[in-house]
Amino acid sequence: MARFISPTLVGLIAAAALFSGTARAGDCPGNPDALGTSRTLVVDPTQHPRIGTMQYPETLPLADHEVVLTFDDGPLTKHTKPILAMLDAQCVKATFFVVGKMAQAYPEMLREVQAAGHTIGTHTLSHPLRMNRMSIDQNMAEIDGGIAAATAVLGDPSKVAPFLRIPGLLRSTEVEDYLQSKGIMTWSADFPADDWHRISPARVAQLAISRLEAKGRGVLLLHDIQQRTQTALPTILRELKARGYRVVHVVPATPDRPKTPTQPWQWHLHPVEPVIAAGNGMRFSFAPQTIRGTSKQNAMAAIPAIPQKTARKGPMLSPIWGTAALAGDDEIMSVVLSPLPKTFRFVEPSGAAMRNLAGKSGAPAE
Repeated sequence: MARFISPTLVGLIAAAALFSGTARAGDCPGNPDALGTSRTLVVDPTQHPRIGTMQYPETLPLADHEVVLTFDDGPLTKHTKPILAMLDAQCVKATFFVVGKMAQAYPEMLREVQAAGHTIGTHTLSHPLRMNRMSIDQNMAEIDGGIAAATAVLGDPSKVAPFLRIPGLLRSTEVEDYLQSKGIMTWSADFPADDWHRISPARVAQLAISRLEAKGRGVLLLHDIQQRTQTALPTILRELKARGYRVVHVVPATPDRPKTPTQPWQWHLHPVEPVIAAGNGMRFSFAPQTIRGTSKQNAMAAIPAIPQKTARKGPMLSPIWGTAALAGDDEIMSVVLSPLPKTFRFVEPSGAAMRNLAGKSGAPAE
């Protein structure tokens, strides 16, 4: 006799595994209404070497209304410290992709980020915006140098996750293959907030939330060296809470910390859930069902995307942080995002420059 098996059974089983060990926002000391961190997702970079639908087919296996917060380019005490305090007040854990030379310039700040329980990934040694054109030896030096710098500051290789985001997302097959050979997961993102552009904090928050709403889940790309990001973050966190989103903290698997059980289809942003066939004699039926509707997918098309061009190496498209977007933006970006690795140097922006930046950030939203 045939027995009907619900087509969502696999999803329910997987969701139970995903949400095991969930930490409640109400557990946040002194802030029972905090956004909180709903769960910790443990991933194996050797099994899923590249994630983020801005560039890759796979992304993190998140449920609907789950988001992973990531911050690039720091640490920069002036902005990283208040951002860290905001996250701590909400008991939110994030992933910080640190630039090696920034870690060397602000070692205590990096140690504070790690001590607060956030994941530390790397973002190369000096943030060259030409890794799709550099030689493999140059790329290896940037990758290994960034990891070595962060490790030296933290004093323990286990405190640096095998996660790396390529500067400017200017990927190449050579770089990805090298990272995979070292067991490092290449992180792109699912949507950015364009906070490296000269836009207001209100616009940063609007882009972050609207793009998340359009996709329903995913990895958000932010920068912890920007005043506009610091100013926008309270609004972003407040809106995440108000709209029912849950923050997920991502950490790498270790011998003592096994990976979170998942199904292959969960590693796609809008996956097709497999249907367990119900037996009817020798006849079986397989009818995949889409988990989410298409309305939000269609809405995504209306949101401006980052300009793209083809990387010199590799067939995939790579978003580029164009020099036009950086020109005259602020002194921090012009120094940190140096196109020449050997010319990296860090200087604090002048008071006049910061006042000028603040004035720009206060401009009406686009």
